[in-house]
Amino acid sequence: MKTRHILLVEDDHRLSESISRTLVRKGFNVTAIPDGAEGLAQALSQAFDLVILDVVLPGMDGYAICRQLRAQKPRLPILMLTALDDTEDRLKGFEQGTDDYMAKPFDIRELYARIQALLRRNEFIDDFRMQTVLKVADLEMNLLAKSVSRSGNKLELTAREYALLEYMLLHQNKLITKAELLKEVWGLNFDPGTNIVEVYIAYLRKKVDRNFEPKLIHTKPGQGYQVKPT
Repeated sequence: MKTRHILLVEDDHRLSESISRTLVRKGFNVTAIPDGAEGLAQALSQAFDLVILDVVLPGMDGYAICRQLRAQKPRLPILMLTALDDTEDRLKGFEQGTDDYMAKPFDIRELYARIQALLRRNEFIDDFRMQTVLKVADLEMNLLAKSVSRSGNKLELTAREYALLEYMLLHQNKLITKAELLKEVWGLNFDPGTNIVEVYIAYLRKKVDRNFEPKLIHTKPGQGYQVKPT
């Protein structure tokens, strides 16, 4: 089994040392960078299996780094660390493209568990990516080109809309709960007060279903969502 290589971009020296020591003991290779601009340069120039990224950094903040990484390396798992624990701050991170989010202070054991979960998820998705294209009815998602079309018409999706649709297509015909989507697409524990899932399902419906038949995105009130032909 190959050794996983993690990039840690964190300017708190003591925290960086603690995380690095733990991950090295768990069998990872770790490159630790304290500067945001240098961290981005390393992430773009080298092959990493996962990036752990602080938000507040010298040189460039974590949101800007995450946005650029997601644009240039869309399959690279990113986990953000921050002292900010407001829902709006978390949602901002997810909108920039992070896969998961942990607020400081945190238990190092939970960080390790989150890393393992992200790596397993990436391997799971990679297995499906070997198919190159996910399809349901006349809807096609090309996982290599990161493009979506319906009846031959290209659909313009945002990064979060694409991630949501990808997850639903990977689990097509399955009833997916709101809590599952919050966890797997946004990395949030269930929060009954947020309507972010409903908002993005509505966005997808406008692009995927409004001008096409059959309708593919279905809601079962109180239960969840499905992608399947009517």
